[in-house]
Amino acid sequence: MTQAARSDGRGTYHDDFRLSITKALGDQLAKALKHLGRAPLADQYLASLDERPGVYQLYLHGEFVYVGKADKSLPGRLANHLRKLSGRRNVDLRDVTFSCLYVDEDFSALAPEQLLISHHKEMGNIPWNNNGFGNKDPGRQRDSTVLKKNHFDVLYPIDLDRPVEGLEPGQIVLSSFLKALKNGLPYNFRYLEPPRSKATFLTVPQTGLSADQAFRMVSATLPEKWQITALMGYVIMYSDSPNEYKSAWRYYRSGEVVESEPEASLEEITQDDLFDADE
Repeated sequence: MTQAARSDGRGTYHDDFRLSITKALGDQLAKALKHLGRAPLADQYLASLDERPGVYQLYLHGEFVYVGKADKSLPGRLANHLRKLSGRRNVDLRDVTFSCLYVDEDFSALAPEQLLISHHKEMGNIPWNNNGFGNKDPGRQRDSTVLKKNHFDVLYPIDLDRPVEGLEPGQIVLSSFLKALKNGLPYNFRYLEPPRSKATFLTVPQTGLSADQAFRMVSATLPEKWQITALMGYVIMYSDSPNEYKSAWRYYRSGEVVESEPEASLEEITQDDLFDADE
């Protein structure tokens, strides 16, 4: 008896059955979030949330821009985003809203964030999940990178006019001032400890000192060849003056400010361009 040729598994009276539980879960998560209201991304609304894990979505001007997860605390994760956005230009916090779902710990192993990302990618793009919004400090090797035109740091660069939190008027040693500056900014400040930083003193003139004012003060105390560089998304301080960085828009050298025009690639950012996320 001649054996029939093997088919591709499909025919008029037979077919393959493919069950996608993960797709069904992603669709249900998206549907549940869609039916929720949205609250402003503000402290008083985050304070009403439970300290539980879950997933959330962010909206800008009512448009969906980001989906994320919190492994331990939804209000904690959302507070991190609130702080980051508070230090950026071109975005008004009054235009940012969120919705969220608490997710049981057993369910978190199924990566609900990825289920939602997969769901929304089928519907279209998720702007901030694809442009570096959730990135940590990319590290020294990335400082000279030319950012793509739709990178989060290009669209929403850091705000150097923002007051530094926690700085009190009075005299302070430089090493302590640098630590306070790093802790008081909503964006990263990466630096090397300069020589004699524990023997050099600064005087903070008043509360509400801006980042720009603080960096001017620090640069005036630094040895020759040291500079502070404001990149699009963070600030660095090294002994490398007059080295220039492609995405820098301001340098602080010997107490003086040097403005610069940052480069930006005309290409769109891709998944391969993204650094490790903070999620």
